Amino acid sequence: MKKLLVRVATGAVFGIVLLASILYNNISFGALFALVTCLAVNEFCNLVHEYKKTTFSTMLAVVGGMYLFFAMFMLDKVTSPFMLFVPYLMLIVYNFIRELYKTDGSALDNFAYFALSQLYAALPFAMLNILTTFGGAGYNYIMPLSIFIFLWCSDSGAYFVGSAIGRRKLFERISPKKSWEGSIGGGVLALVAAYILSIYHPMLSTMEWMGMAIVVVVTGTWGDLIESCMKREMGIKDSGNILPGHGGILDRFDSAMLAIPSVAIYLYFLEAFNVL
Repeated sequence: MKKLLVRVATGAVFGIVLLASILYNNISFGALFALVTCLAVNEFCNLVHEYKKTTFSTMLAVVGGMYLFFAMFMLDKVTSPFMLFVPYLMLIVYNFIRELYKTDGSALDNFAYFALSQLYAALPFAMLNILTTFGGAGYNYIMPLSIFIFLWCSDSGAYFVGSAIGRRKLFERISPKKSWEGSIGGGVLALVAAYILSIYHPMLSTMEWMGMAIVVVVTGTWGDLIESCMKREMGIKDSGNILPGHGGILDRFDSAMLAIPSVAIYLYFLEAFNVL
Protein backbone atom coordinates (compact mmCIF):
# COMPACT_ATOMS: atom_id res chain seq x y z
CA MET A 1 0.00 0.00 0.00
CA LYS A 2 2.85 2.36 0.87
CA LYS A 3 4.52 1.73 -2.50
CA LEU A 4 1.24 2.50 -4.30
CA LEU A 5 0.84 5.77 -2.40
CA VAL A 6 4.42 6.77 -3.23
CA ARG A 7 3.83 5.94 -6.90
CA VAL A 8 0.58 7.93 -7.02
CA ALA A 9 2.11 10.92 -5.21
CA THR A 10 5.15 10.96 -7.49
CA GLY A 11 2.96 10.64 -10.58
CA ALA A 12 0.73 13.51 -9.43
CA VAL A 13 3.65 15.85 -8.73
CA PHE A 14 5.32 14.88 -11.98
CA GLY A 15 2.13 15.50 -13.95
CA ILE A 16 1.53 18.89 -12.34
CA VAL A 17 5.10 20.06 -13.00
CA LEU A 18 4.93 18.84 -16.61
CA LEU A 19 1.58 20.53 -17.29
CA ALA A 20 2.54 23.79 -15.58
CA SER A 21 5.86 24.02 -17.41
CA ILE A 22 4.33 23.40 -20.83
CA LEU A 23 1.34 25.69 -20.30
CA TYR A 24 3.11 28.66 -18.70
CA ASN A 25 5.46 29.79 -21.49
CA ASN A 26 8.29 28.70 -23.75
CA ILE A 27 10.95 29.52 -21.12
CA SER A 28 9.45 27.22 -18.49
CA PHE A 29 8.97 24.57 -21.19
CA GLY A 30 12.59 24.90 -22.28
CA ALA A 31 13.92 24.84 -18.71
CA LEU A 32 12.03 21.67 -17.82
CA PHE A 33 12.96 19.69 -20.91
CA ALA A 34 16.57 20.88 -20.90
CA LEU A 35 16.74 19.37 -17.40
CA VAL A 36 14.96 16.21 -18.59
CA THR A 37 17.45 15.93 -21.47
CA CYS A 38 20.38 16.27 -19.09
CA LEU A 39 19.00 13.61 -16.73
CA ALA A 40 18.04 11.24 -19.55
CA VAL A 41 21.47 11.35 -21.21
CA ASN A 42 23.25 10.99 -17.88
CA GLU A 43 21.03 8.03 -16.95
CA PHE A 44 21.61 6.33 -20.29
CA CYS A 45 25.39 6.79 -20.02
CA ASN A 46 25.45 5.35 -16.50
CA LEU A 47 23.51 2.29 -17.68
CA VAL A 48 25.80 1.51 -20.62
CA HIS A 49 28.95 2.22 -18.60
CA GLU A 50 27.79 -0.41 -16.14
CA TYR A 51 26.53 -2.86 -18.75
CA LYS A 52 29.22 -2.59 -21.44
CA LYS A 53 32.05 -1.08 -19.40
CA THR A 54 32.22 1.80 -21.87
CA THR A 55 34.63 4.62 -21.10
CA PHE A 56 33.38 7.54 -23.20
CA SER A 57 32.84 10.81 -21.35
CA THR A 58 29.43 11.14 -19.71
CA MET A 59 30.03 14.87 -19.33
CA LEU A 60 30.63 15.30 -23.08
CA ALA A 61 27.47 13.30 -23.83
CA VAL A 62 25.40 15.41 -21.42
CA VAL A 63 26.82 18.69 -22.74
CA GLY A 64 26.16 17.51 -26.29
CA GLY A 65 22.58 16.51 -25.51
CA MET A 66 21.81 19.78 -23.75
CA TYR A 67 23.40 21.83 -26.54
CA LEU A 68 21.32 19.93 -29.10
CA PHE A 69 18.21 20.85 -27.12
CA PHE A 70 19.34 24.49 -26.94
CA ALA A 71 20.02 24.61 -30.69
CA MET A 72 16.56 23.27 -31.48
CA PHE A 73 15.05 25.71 -28.95
CA MET A 74 16.68 28.66 -30.73
CA LEU A 75 16.04 27.37 -34.24
CA ASP A 76 13.23 29.80 -35.09
CA LYS A 77 14.90 32.75 -33.37
CA VAL A 78 18.06 33.10 -35.48
CA THR A 79 18.73 34.06 -39.09
CA SER A 80 21.39 31.40 -39.68
CA PRO A 81 20.12 28.12 -38.18
CA PHE A 82 23.05 26.06 -39.44
CA MET A 83 25.53 28.06 -37.36
CA LEU A 84 23.67 26.96 -34.24
CA PHE A 85 24.70 23.37 -34.89
CA VAL A 86 28.38 24.03 -35.68
CA PRO A 87 29.49 23.78 -32.00
CA TYR A 88 27.48 20.56 -31.64
CA LEU A 89 29.09 19.03 -34.73
CA MET A 90 32.51 20.08 -33.45
CA LEU A 91 31.81 18.34 -30.14
CA ILE A 92 30.79 15.13 -31.96
CA VAL A 93 33.95 15.23 -34.09
CA TYR A 94 36.08 15.92 -31.00
CA ASN A 95 34.58 12.95 -29.18
CA PHE A 96 35.41 10.59 -32.04
CA ILE A 97 38.99 11.90 -32.34
CA ARG A 98 39.39 11.69 -28.56
CA GLU A 99 38.82 7.94 -28.71
CA LEU A 100 41.91 7.54 -30.91
CA TYR A 101 44.13 8.62 -28.04
CA LYS A 102 42.58 6.47 -25.34
CA THR A 103 43.88 3.07 -24.36
CA ASP A 104 41.04 1.86 -22.13
CA GLY A 105 37.72 0.40 -23.20
CA SER A 106 36.43 -0.62 -26.59
CA ALA A 107 36.60 2.20 -29.13
CA LEU A 108 33.76 0.68 -31.16
CA ASP A 109 31.49 0.43 -28.11
CA ASN A 110 32.38 3.98 -27.13
CA PHE A 111 31.59 5.29 -30.63
CA ALA A 112 28.30 3.42 -30.79
CA TYR A 113 26.96 4.19 -27.33
CA PHE A 114 28.00 7.83 -27.39
CA ALA A 115 26.08 8.21 -30.66
CA LEU A 116 23.11 6.38 -29.15
CA SER A 117 23.14 8.70 -26.14
CA GLN A 118 22.47 11.55 -28.58
CA LEU A 119 20.04 9.80 -30.92
CA TYR A 120 18.01 7.95 -28.30
CA ALA A 121 18.23 10.01 -25.11
CA ALA A 122 18.66 13.59 -26.38
CA LEU A 123 17.19 14.00 -29.87
CA PRO A 124 13.53 13.22 -29.02
CA PHE A 125 13.39 15.94 -26.36
CA ALA A 126 15.19 18.37 -28.67
CA MET A 127 12.57 17.68 -31.34
CA LEU A 128 9.81 18.80 -28.97
CA ASN A 129 10.96 22.32 -29.80
CA ILE A 130 9.93 21.80 -33.42
CA LEU A 131 6.39 21.04 -32.27
CA THR A 132 6.19 24.24 -30.20
CA THR A 133 6.67 26.30 -33.38
CA PHE A 134 3.99 24.47 -35.36
CA GLY A 135 1.64 26.98 -36.99
CA GLY A 136 4.25 29.76 -36.93
CA ALA A 137 2.35 32.00 -34.50
CA GLY A 138 4.59 32.06 -31.45
CA TYR A 139 4.79 29.42 -28.75
CA ASN A 140 2.33 26.61 -29.46
CA TYR A 141 1.91 24.59 -26.27
CA ILE A 142 -0.84 22.29 -27.49
CA MET A 143 1.29 20.21 -29.87
CA PRO A 144 3.83 18.94 -27.33
CA LEU A 145 1.11 18.71 -24.68
CA SER A 146 -1.14 16.64 -26.95
CA ILE A 147 1.55 13.95 -27.25
CA PHE A 148 1.56 13.48 -23.49
CA ILE A 149 -2.25 13.59 -23.36
CA PHE A 150 -2.45 10.79 -25.93
CA LEU A 151 0.24 8.78 -24.11
CA TRP A 152 -1.53 9.18 -20.76
CA CYS A 153 -4.84 8.14 -22.33
CA SER A 154 -3.18 5.18 -24.02
CA ASP A 155 -1.48 4.03 -20.80
CA SER A 156 -4.62 4.48 -18.68
CA GLY A 157 -6.92 2.79 -21.17
CA ALA A 158 -4.46 -0.07 -21.68
CA TYR A 159 -4.14 -0.61 -17.92
CA PHE A 160 -7.86 -0.66 -17.11
CA VAL A 161 -9.04 -2.55 -20.19
CA GLY A 162 -6.08 -4.93 -20.06
CA SER A 163 -6.69 -5.64 -16.37
CA ALA A 164 -10.37 -6.32 -17.01
CA ILE A 165 -10.42 -8.35 -20.22
CA GLY A 166 -6.82 -8.67 -21.43
CA ARG A 167 -6.19 -12.17 -22.77
CA ARG A 168 -4.12 -12.05 -25.96
CA LYS A 169 -0.50 -11.13 -25.34
CA LEU A 170 0.81 -8.23 -27.42
CA PHE A 171 4.54 -8.96 -27.14
CA GLU A 172 5.05 -11.66 -24.54
CA ARG A 173 8.79 -12.13 -25.17
CA ILE A 174 9.54 -8.57 -24.01
CA SER A 175 6.52 -7.39 -21.99
CA PRO A 176 4.32 -10.26 -20.73
CA LYS A 177 1.72 -7.95 -19.14
CA LYS A 178 0.73 -6.08 -22.31
CA SER A 179 -2.33 -7.35 -24.17
CA TRP A 180 -4.00 -6.59 -27.48
CA GLU A 181 -7.24 -5.79 -25.68
CA GLY A 182 -5.49 -3.26 -23.44
CA SER A 183 -3.70 -1.63 -26.37
CA ILE A 184 -6.96 -1.29 -28.30
CA GLY A 185 -8.67 0.15 -25.21
CA GLY A 186 -5.88 2.69 -24.82
CA GLY A 187 -6.10 3.57 -28.50
CA VAL A 188 -9.86 4.18 -28.27
CA LEU A 189 -9.41 6.50 -25.27
CA ALA A 190 -6.70 8.43 -27.14
CA LEU A 191 -9.06 8.83 -30.12
CA VAL A 192 -11.70 10.28 -27.80
CA ALA A 193 -9.11 12.77 -26.53
CA ALA A 194 -8.20 13.60 -30.15
CA TYR A 195 -11.84 14.35 -30.95
CA ILE A 196 -12.09 16.69 -27.94
CA LEU A 197 -8.88 18.46 -28.95
CA SER A 198 -10.22 18.96 -32.47
CA ILE A 199 -13.17 20.91 -31.02
CA TYR A 200 -11.06 23.32 -28.95
CA HIS A 201 -7.97 23.45 -31.20
CA PRO A 202 -9.07 23.34 -34.86
CA MET A 203 -5.54 23.91 -36.19
CA LEU A 204 -5.91 20.28 -37.28
CA SER A 205 -9.08 18.67 -38.55
CA THR A 206 -10.77 15.93 -36.54
CA MET A 207 -9.30 13.25 -38.81
CA GLU A 208 -5.82 14.78 -38.58
CA TRP A 209 -5.99 14.88 -34.79
CA MET A 210 -7.15 11.27 -34.76
CA GLY A 211 -4.36 10.33 -37.15
CA MET A 212 -1.88 11.95 -34.79
CA ALA A 213 -3.37 10.03 -31.84
CA ILE A 214 -2.93 6.74 -33.71
CA VAL A 215 0.70 7.64 -34.52
CA VAL A 216 1.34 8.39 -30.83
CA VAL A 217 -0.36 5.22 -29.57
CA VAL A 218 1.42 2.89 -32.01
CA THR A 219 4.90 4.45 -31.76
CA GLY A 220 4.48 5.03 -28.03
CA THR A 221 3.85 1.30 -27.56
CA TRP A 222 6.95 0.52 -29.62
CA GLY A 223 8.96 3.02 -27.59
CA ASP A 224 7.87 1.32 -24.38
CA LEU A 225 8.82 -2.07 -25.81
CA ILE A 226 12.21 -0.79 -27.00
CA GLU A 227 13.13 0.38 -23.51
CA SER A 228 11.80 -2.86 -22.01
CA CYS A 229 13.95 -4.78 -24.50
CA MET A 230 17.06 -2.82 -23.48
CA LYS A 231 16.38 -3.28 -19.77
CA ARG A 232 15.74 -7.00 -20.23
CA GLU A 233 19.08 -7.38 -22.01
CA MET A 234 20.83 -5.40 -19.28
CA GLY A 235 19.12 -7.46 -16.60
CA ILE A 236 17.62 -4.48 -14.76
CA LYS A 237 14.09 -3.58 -13.65
CA ASP A 238 14.32 0.22 -13.78
CA SER A 239 16.61 2.61 -15.62
CA GLY A 240 17.11 4.63 -12.43
CA ASN A 241 15.52 5.67 -9.14
CA ILE A 242 15.14 9.43 -9.47
CA LEU A 243 11.32 9.15 -9.51
CA PRO A 244 10.15 7.13 -6.48
CA GLY A 245 7.73 4.42 -7.56
CA HIS A 246 8.34 5.11 -11.25
CA GLY A 247 12.04 4.38 -11.73
CA GLY A 248 14.18 6.64 -13.87
CA ILE A 249 13.69 9.37 -16.45
CA LEU A 250 13.93 6.86 -19.31
CA ASP A 251 11.25 4.74 -17.63
CA ARG A 252 8.94 7.73 -17.39
CA PHE A 253 9.50 8.96 -20.96
CA ASP A 254 10.07 5.63 -22.74
CA SER A 255 6.91 5.89 -24.84
CA ALA A 256 7.64 9.50 -25.78
CA MET A 257 11.11 8.69 -27.13
CA LEU A 258 9.67 7.28 -30.35
CA ALA A 259 6.35 9.15 -30.35
CA ILE A 260 7.88 12.65 -30.46
CA PRO A 261 9.96 12.26 -33.65
CA SER A 262 7.13 10.25 -35.22
CA VAL A 263 4.65 13.08 -34.66
CA ALA A 264 7.16 15.57 -36.11
CA ILE A 265 7.39 13.39 -39.23
CA TYR A 266 3.59 13.03 -39.37
CA LEU A 267 3.06 16.81 -39.26
CA TYR A 268 5.83 17.33 -41.83
CA PHE A 269 4.09 15.03 -44.29
CA LEU A 270 0.75 16.71 -43.69
CA GLU A 271 2.35 20.03 -44.63
CA ALA A 272 4.42 18.59 -47.50
CA PHE A 273 1.34 17.16 -49.19
CA ASN A 274 -0.69 20.29 -48.45
CA VAL A 275 -3.15 18.39 -46.30
CA LEU A 276 -3.13 21.09 -43.63
